[in-house]
Amino acid sequence: MMADDNALLVGRGTLIPGRELSEAFIRAGGPGGQNVNKVATAVQLRFAAAASSVLTDDVKRRLLKLAGSRATKEGEIVIEASRFRVLERNRDDARQRLAALVEAALVPPPPPRKKTRPSRGAVERRLKEKRGRSQVKRMRGTIGD
Repeated sequence: MMADDNALLVGRGTLIPGRELSEAFIRAGGPGGQNVNKVATAVQLRFAAAASSVLTDDVKRRLLKLAGSRATKEGEIVIEASRFRVLERNRDDARQRLAALVEAALVPPPPPRKKTRPSRGAVERRLKEKRGRSQVKRMRGTIGD
């Protein structure tokens, strides 16, 4: 198998192939003077999450939920990066943010909480403490003659 230069390595040994990623370079706002109007330094990274061959259905579902408004109806995740003035740094930033999002989706949710009941002794101790506090507060009242 050939090495894919555009592939994105995500933690836990997952490798997103470059064919599932697409980048578009757009003009960025913010600081940069006249350069902002001439050079496309912002990056729009798209990942076809719903059609991904390396992610399981559960991971895809969690990923699209975590992505929130960055996910499209077609199941694509769009990440825009324009934090830096240099295209390469914005490209790296977008790829790191996507990797972090996928890595968070790879972590399975914790098991549901098991309902427990307080022991009889704990209930009795709590009620005894409540009676004691009530007694203390009653003693603070004015003394009637």
